[in-house]
Amino acid sequence: MALLPPEFIRILISSVLIVSFVFLNAMILVYIERKVAGHIQRRPGPMEVGPHGILQTLIDGLKLMGKQIIFPDNIDKPLFCIAPLLAFVPAVVAFVVIPFSPKLQAVDLDMGIIFILALASLNVLAILLAGWSSNNKYSLIGAMRSVAQNIAYEIPMLLSLLAVLFMTNSLSMKSIVEAQKPLWFIVVQPVAFLIYFIASLAETNRAPFDLPEAESELTAGFHTEYGGMAYGLFYLGEYANMVMVGAITTTFFLGGWSGPPLPYMEYSGAFWFLAKVYFIVFSMIWFRWTFPRVRFDQLMNFCWKIMVPFGLVNLMITALVLKI
Repeated sequence: MALLPPEFIRILISSVLIVSFVFLNAMILVYIERKVAGHIQRRPGPMEVGPHGILQTLIDGLKLMGKQIIFPDNIDKPLFCIAPLLAFVPAVVAFVVIPFSPKLQAVDLDMGIIFILALASLNVLAILLAGWSSNNKYSLIGAMRSVAQNIAYEIPMLLSLLAVLFMTNSLSMKSIVEAQKPLWFIVVQPVAFLIYFIASLAETNRAPFDLPEAESELTAGFHTEYGGMAYGLFYLGEYANMVMVGAITTTFFLGGWSGPPLPYMEYSGAFWFLAKVYFIVFSMIWFRWTFPRVRFDQLMNFCWKIMVPFGLVNLMITALVLKI
């Protein structure tokens, strides 16, 4: 039997590592979020299962996998089943173009950021399918909110990323990191960084922009009717998207893998990359348990009246400076 091509083996190994990373990341982040939330609210968080509750997330994961998935009456069953997969799979696939270090990247596409943004846009479709197919008014309202919110905040997000792309003249994620060797782009593009970070909170439906799943208004929003591992896939997709936001922020504004060399660590670049990513993720968790949820009209007004104009002005200034 002929041996498998080396490129196929490399992609296969990369895929296994990425899926493992996404599952392990979700377990770690759920525990961190519970602990951070507890300390912010002056309580200990989970403490019973394992030392300081460290095994609580594992037990919850096993519980989700063991639960029966219940299908309500009069739902659109094919769409109801596709929605969780559509929320999870694109979030995982997008990691193949993330440059964790100069040698640790599954595929270096010439249009890496376009690939990521195209996959990220499928998350809106997943939420819409979940809300539409559930035959539940709360789910439908949550889905409609999510579509409006995501379409609005994609515009300032793209404007902020375009400012960096103008400076690098490349769509490759690796090239963008290498262009920051003299100076990180957060220094020369602080407005773009701020716009992207705020827009990414809205894109991932994180507080204070978690209107699509506002518990006080919509029970659980678009995934009200989901349980068991179907709900777990939405959960995994959310945490994968949080890390993806951190990875894009690190790649575009924080110098990617660049950092002081560490002794006895061949992949020190990957360490610095992940350290920056998890600092961004920690900030997102911190914001969730600090700021109150905004009203929907405030959410949309902030996007169209503040974020989009600032994004356009920043982009025009960048183009003008580069032209001069």
